[in-house]
Amino acid sequence: MDQNNIDDIYRDRIILDHCRNPRNTSPIEYFDLKGDAVNPFCGDEIHFQIVLKGENSIERIQFSGEGCAINMASGSLLSEAVTGLTLKEAGQLAIRFVESMRKPIGEKVEGSFIGELSALTSVRNFPVRVKCALLAWSALEDAISERK
Repeated sequence: MDQNNIDDIYRDRIILDHCRNPRNTSPIEYFDLKGDAVNPFCGDEIHFQIVLKGENSIERIQFSGEGCAINMASGSLLSEAVTGLTLKEAGQLAIRFVESMRKPIGEKVEGSFIGELSALTSVRNFPVRVKCALLAWSALEDAISERK
């Protein structure tokens, strides 16, 4: 991927697939947690509903939102990545993902712990778009904070 061409991000197979065919988008009638995030500068928004198994394991997570391809792909990828995790594990993944996205462009990012989420790390080459990739993670943190 040419790190100087933002169009390459939109051609990335994983980002394109999750944008065009987002996973986990059906609303949930009864849910345990909800989280919301809005970027007032561009109008992107994302909303999560989470069903817990027991006290703290994510059994099901659904999202809805509006905005750019990166925002929507991030919500879809996040929903797949955290299903089955405990709230603590999901929170730790969120911290590691956000830290990875905020690393300087030339600094290597450990992608093994984030699986398909690593497709979003190319967004780091376009600092103005990093907020698009992180909005879903803000909504997840909002939802998790309901349990603290």
